[in-house]
Order: sequence, then structure tokens, then C-alpha cells
Amino acid sequence: MAYSVRIVDVWAGDILNRPGMLARVLEALSAAGAELEFLIARKATEKTSRVFVAPIDGAKAKKAAADVGLVKAAGLHALRIEGADRPGLGAQITRAVAGKGLNLRGASAAAVGKKTLFYLAFSSAADVKAAAAIVKKALSAKGK
Repeated sequence: MAYSVRIVDVWAGDILNRPGMLARVLEALSAAGAELEFLIARKATEKTSRVFVAPIDGAKAKKAAADVGLVKAAGLHALRIEGADRPGLGAQITRAVAGKGLNLRGASAAAVGKKTLFYLAFSSAADVKAAAAIVKKALSAKGK
């Protein structure tokens, strides 16, 4: 299985840290036709939680995201990597990026069955663009 490597937008926002608030955000996005594949929600303070989602495609989904307080995350440039899962894949990807002097801002990954999905975050557009080329090369190398 070939790997898909592409730069994507992540949307983020702070919500009240109360029962049902995350459900409200997700229901609004779902009603607008968003098909999320990435979600992270973490407590930020006693009163707020921070939510990150992707992708948000189309005018209706973008309007719904804005209506619930989400914005395209400024200063967060994400690389999406999808393909076959295998032992050592995360180490290979992160070593390739680090080997070129690029520092990660964040990383999330999951494997389901034989498939994996990574989201790597960088602080600049230049870094994510460089990382995309590095990861594509590393994953297409023979014997990898």
C-alpha cells in the first residue's frame, strides 16, 4: 500500500469545560456535513477545553465551525500521513524529520487494523512543506 502524505488545515478553538460542550461542537459539524477523521480535546484550564479537528471542508462546514468558535489554527501547520501500519513506522517518520533538523510542534497517530493515520504539526509553513518532501522520500525508499 502506498502512503498518502499531504498538508492539511487543522481547526481549533476553546470551549467551556462543561458536560455536553464537545458534543455541541461535533453535532454542529456533523449537521453541516463535516466528516472528521481527527479530533483531540483536552482540558486547558479549569473553565475551558481546547478542541482540534480536521478536516473541515466546504463552505457549510467552515461556517458551522466558525459558529461554534473554531478557527483555522494559526501557527499550526499539519502533515497528514495515511497508509499501511507496520512496526517502527512512527520511528521511521519522526527520525526522517528530525534528521533534517525539523522540530515537531505535536504528533498524533492511530492504527486500526492494518491501516495507520498520522498528523504531525509544525510551527511554520516552510517546515511542514519540507517535512512533506522528507516523509514522502523516506516512505518511498526501497525496502521500507
